[in-house]
Amino acid sequence: MNTQSSAGARARARACVCVLCGLPAVGKSTLTHLLSDHLHTLGWRTFIISYDQLIPEEAFHFNTPEREEEEEEEEEESKEQAGWKQHRQAVLECVDSFLQELGADGPHTHPAGGTGSVCERFKEALEKQQILPVFQNTHSGPQRLALLLDDNFYYHSMRYGVYQLARKHSVGFCEVYLHCPLEVCLHRNRVRGQPVPDDVITEMANRMEPPNTVKNQWEKNSVTLDNTHTVTHTHLQETLQVISSAVENPLSPIQDDSEQKEADRQRCACSVVHQVDQVCRRLVSQAMVTARACLQSGEELKALAGELSEEKSRFLQELRAQVLQQLGQDECVCVEHVVNIATDTFTRRTHVTMERRGVDVHSTSSS
Repeated sequence: MNTQSSAGARARARACVCVLCGLPAVGKSTLTHLLSDHLHTLGWRTFIISYDQLIPEEAFHFNTPEREEEEEEEEEESKEQAGWKQHRQAVLECVDSFLQELGADGPHTHPAGGTGSVCERFKEALEKQQILPVFQNTHSGPQRLALLLDDNFYYHSMRYGVYQLARKHSVGFCEVYLHCPLEVCLHRNRVRGQPVPDDVITEMANRMEPPNTVKNQWEKNSVTLDNTHTVTHTHLQETLQVISSAVENPLSPIQDDSEQKEADRQRCACSVVHQVDQVCRRLVSQAMVTARACLQSGEELKALAGELSEEKSRFLQELRAQVLQQLGQDECVCVEHVVNIATDTFTRRTHVTMERRGVDVHSTSSS
C-alpha cells in the first residue's frame, strides 16, 4: 500500500533540478524565462529559483582591488562573505524541503526549510508561480517539473551541493553553462539597471570552474552554450535535451562513500583556500601601504593594486588545484601547515611584483 502510494506520488511529479550557471550578464535569466515558456508549451511545469531574488540585496558584497588597500575593511568583508554563504545555504534548505514535500504521500504544504527573509521569499515565489496547487490535484495526470536554479555557480562545489539534493530525493539533475567573451559580459552589465562592478565580474571569470565531465562524473549531464550574441532556438533545444534526459534518469541515493569523499575533498579545499585568501588580502593591503611610501603616481598605485589582485586570484586557483590533487591521492592535509607555506609563497610572489614596479621592498622592510 505504501509502496503503491509512493510510486503514485513519484508518477505525479517526475522532476529534475537544472542548474544554470555563468558570469553575471551572460544571459542566464533570459534563457531561464524563455526555457520556462517553452517547457510550458510542452506541458511541463517549471519553478524558477533566482538567487538574486531570494537573497537580500544587502547580503551581496562586491570586492574591488581598491578596497583591498584598506586593511580595516577586510574583517567586515569576511563577516559579509560568511553571511552571503549562509543565505545560499538557506536557499538549498528551501529546495531540500520543497523536494521532500514533492515526494511526500499526502497533501502538500509550504516548505519549512530556510531561515529569515530567504524562506519568506521562497514561499512567495512558490505562490506567485503557482507550483504547489498543481501537485495537490491527485486526479491530474503525470506531471513533469523542472526546477530552474538561476545563479553564477562559479565553483564546482556550489553546483555539487545542488547535485547532492537531487540525489537525496531521487530526482534528475543537469547543468547548463552559458559563456561568452568577458568583454561582452562587461558591456551588457554596464547597461543594466543595477550593474555589478567590473572588477567583480573579472575576478569571477578568473575563478570560474565550468562543468568538467571528465573529472567530475556527476556533471556528465551538462551542456555548454555560447551566448555571445543572443539566445537561439538551438540553445533551447540543447537545454531541453539535457533536462529531458535528467527527468528520464533520476538519480539514486548514494550507495558507496566515493561521492561523500569527493564532497569532503571539496569542503577541505574550500576551507584551505578561504583561510589563505584572508591572509593574502592582508598581505596585499600591507604591500599597498609599503608602495605608497615609494610610488608617487596614483596611476602606478592603481596598476600595482590591479596586478596584485590578479596575482592573488591566480595563486588561489593554483592552491585549490594542488590541495584537491593531494586529497585525491588520499594524503592527509594539515590546514595550518598549508596556510603557513602558502603565506610564505605568496609573500615572495608579492615582493617580486612590487620590485618589478619599482618598490624597494627590502629597504622599507628593514626600516
